[in-house]
Amino acid sequence: MINYKEKIKYEEVPAPKIEFATEPVDLTDETMQLHKEKVLERMKEEMMDVLLVYADREHGTNFGYLAGFEPRFEEAILVLHQSGKTYMLLGNESLRMQQYSRIQVEAIAIPHFSLPNQPMGNSKTFSELIQSAGIEAGMKIGIAGWKMFTSEMDENNQLFDTPYFIVEAVKNLVGDAGHVWNATSLFIHPGKGARVNMNANEIAHYEFGASLASSRIMKMLDKLEPGMTEMELADELAAYGQPNNVQTICATGDRFTNAVVAPRAKKVSVGDKFSSTLGFRGGLTNRSGYVVASSDELPEDVSDYLDAVARPYYAANATWYENIEIGMTGADMYDVIESVLPKSVYGWKLNPGHLTAGEEWMSSPMYQGSDIAVSSGMLFQVDIIPSVPGYGGANAEDGVAIANEALREEIAEKYPDVWRRIQARRDYMMNTLGIRLKPEVLPISTINGYYRPFLLNKKYAFKVNQEK
Repeated sequence: MINYKEKIKYEEVPAPKIEFATEPVDLTDETMQLHKEKVLERMKEEMMDVLLVYADREHGTNFGYLAGFEPRFEEAILVLHQSGKTYMLLGNESLRMQQYSRIQVEAIAIPHFSLPNQPMGNSKTFSELIQSAGIEAGMKIGIAGWKMFTSEMDENNQLFDTPYFIVEAVKNLVGDAGHVWNATSLFIHPGKGARVNMNANEIAHYEFGASLASSRIMKMLDKLEPGMTEMELADELAAYGQPNNVQTICATGDRFTNAVVAPRAKKVSVGDKFSSTLGFRGGLTNRSGYVVASSDELPEDVSDYLDAVARPYYAANATWYENIEIGMTGADMYDVIESVLPKSVYGWKLNPGHLTAGEEWMSSPMYQGSDIAVSSGMLFQVDIIPSVPGYGGANAEDGVAIANEALREEIAEKYPDVWRRIQARRDYMMNTLGIRLKPEVLPISTINGYYRPFLLNKKYAFKVNQEK
């Protein structure tokens, strides 16, 4: 374990060389076919006749895993039969997207999925339209939205995060409510979900977004000065028209006043708390600290912020990077972080790390008592968020891929530019920041482990002194 009092040093540290992926890597036909095969395999294991995959603008990643695209503003359902036969149920303005599906589908127009007051123009009820996708009485049907309900009080997978009118129609058609269940875990269960373990093509695909988000955060932090507005700073965060997978945050002082979560015209002042978050498909980066050059500029009531919050937080962050490895259980990581950064003192509430992909948070194996092991192909965010009363936050969130030797060799062979960037990041983390990494840990952010808690001091950062 890292003893932060002895080993975490705040001193002059050269910033990482900012190199990010300038061109996205598309998912191949082979990868898309593999997606379908993995889902069909799990349907067979669960004795599921048909899987309905719901999607809307905010919750489309499971749908996109099979189709290759996600709805832009309407709702949609992908209907996959155990035979492999696939239907795509689309509203008025999404209907033409059927031709772009990465797997073969038969489209069915569902005007009920269209925007308010658009023409309905059909003579069939919603139930009849659903039935035309091959839904019959007696079938065993899984419905996948975007969320699993894991409370011990939730029995029989009968909580659904898809709209009521869809679930009601399916249950009525099947004739036995017990034959219809929430099947989101088929995609995102942290131990056995189809989407959890990625191949080299997927890791290269997602490295683009993770490296882009982190490089833009770094660019913004390098420009941050008192007197600039949140909006001026946030202007550095947009990139190439890429879609965000979370709300962009660039907030100085007290956050979300008047319930405004987007960047405002508020000016940065010395002594402010500051936090910024940017996420693209594949990864999110956050940096939080104070707008000061030294402890002397901190408000008096938080003058010990460096040692009270930031240094122990960085110890936990570095400990996470140093300990994650193939075979480690989620409970192991939970216990490791609890030993370095006790929840009772530092107030973190969520999982100390989670899986990511197209969405920022897919699911997480890292919780108390978890026997789910870290395995090759997982894409993780280190996400430990202390909350100490009276103090501003400390956060340096970024992502890593986990890859065994065979997967590392495949990435190096097929995506040499991605591999070169990953190796440069590993070298920086180990030889500049002093964070020891297992061979399977592949940084996909441009600034993994680099954290400046005093945002106006752009030469100083934390590092691990391995001599202690």
